[in-house]
Amino acid sequence: MKLSRPARRATLVVHVTAAAGWLGLTLGLLALAVAAITTDSAPVIEAAARSMKLFADWLVLPLALLTLLSGLLLSLGTPWGLARHRWVYTKFWLTLATTAASAFALRPGINDTVASVSVGSPVTDPTGLIAGPIVSLSAYLFMTVISVLKPWGLTRRGRKQRGQNRRGSAHKPVDAKDVRQTA
Repeated sequence: MKLSRPARRATLVVHVTAAAGWLGLTLGLLALAVAAITTDSAPVIEAAARSMKLFADWLVLPLALLTLLSGLLLSLGTPWGLARHRWVYTKFWLTLATTAASAFALRPGINDTVASVSVGSPVTDPTGLIAGPIVSLSAYLFMTVISVLKPWGLTRRGRKQRGQNRRGSAHKPVDAKDVRQTA
């Protein structure tokens, strides 16, 4: 399957926008977590925790899934492929892992914190509250770097496909009449 140029461009815009939104949202969650664990003001702690819950419940998963699906579509619909280049493969698995961590660790942790501070208790696990956004932010920054630098070359499958494509292509034979003299 190959995406047409307009479809590829539109998907790329969606992917970059969703990924940038997810990165920005994670920065916001980190700021709110820092506010919640560094203050002694119960209203500030509760407001920060409730804001984190709102972001986690309504924004994190949709942006995560949109990033994952648009990246998958781009990898399958372009010559980059999903398993041809190590950086694409790494990004896919990291995106999948951070999406799962958001659904199964970040959101439940924030929900527990909100339940705790809503009844007037202090934040019971400040490390858990801030660890998720720190880990997520680190993963997103790493994925951004490898998206720009495209390191590590081809996977074994990518090298095999490249070899098959080179053997299968028909090259024009070169003879003495076709060679131009250069100065």
